[in-house]
Amino acid sequence: MPKCADAPPELAALDLECFRGDRLLFSGLNFRLRPGQLMQIEGANGSGKTSLLRILSGLSRPSEGEVHWRGRDILSQRSVYFSEMAYLGHSLGIKPELSAVENLRVALALAGVSFESADLYRALGAAGLDGSEDIPARSLSAGQKQRIAFARLLACSAILWVLDEPFTALDVTGIARLRGSLENHLDQGGMAVLTSHQAVHVRGDVVKLALTGMI
Repeated sequence: MPKCADAPPELAALDLECFRGDRLLFSGLNFRLRPGQLMQIEGANGSGKTSLLRILSGLSRPSEGEVHWRGRDILSQRSVYFSEMAYLGHSLGIKPELSAVENLRVALALAGVSFESADLYRALGAAGLDGSEDIPARSLSAGQKQRIAFARLLACSAILWVLDEPFTALDVTGIARLRGSLENHLDQGGMAVLTSHQAVHVRGDVVKLALTGMI
């Protein structure tokens, strides 16, 4: 098997199985995602969409199966995987007492991402927070807090974005900005996995995975 650094970026799910309590959400789940591709996970509430994203991001373990990155199990190379993957979940991790730029600075520092102050303001501006960078997050709307989390994606160099309902609370302009950033990310060879209750068209190589839920 090639060393991880020598293998091309590819996300693979191999026979994944997941239970929530005693309920089987999905079993025998397989797919591969390559550079330039976006996978949209569809399914009703309770079908296992968030559970799957947490497994793909390494935050939860499947009851069976493995997730591979660059040809190896992500659990055997957590530091490498976490440096090349960015996860945006329902909990945005925004500290209300900190400003938008302070939240971004703390998040990137904890993730081990090097940056200049100009990089932070550039990312926040691209996310649509021009003029709000130094306002405490407690004074920002839900959509603006979502944009802070969105700016974290723009400020890091992750190849793989794993996004749980990223369009939630965004207005029309915010949705357009995020869609454009996703398209740019794919054009540059990035990859993304996302769930969304909204029908948002993203240009590029988009594949869909339907979770039906199991009894």
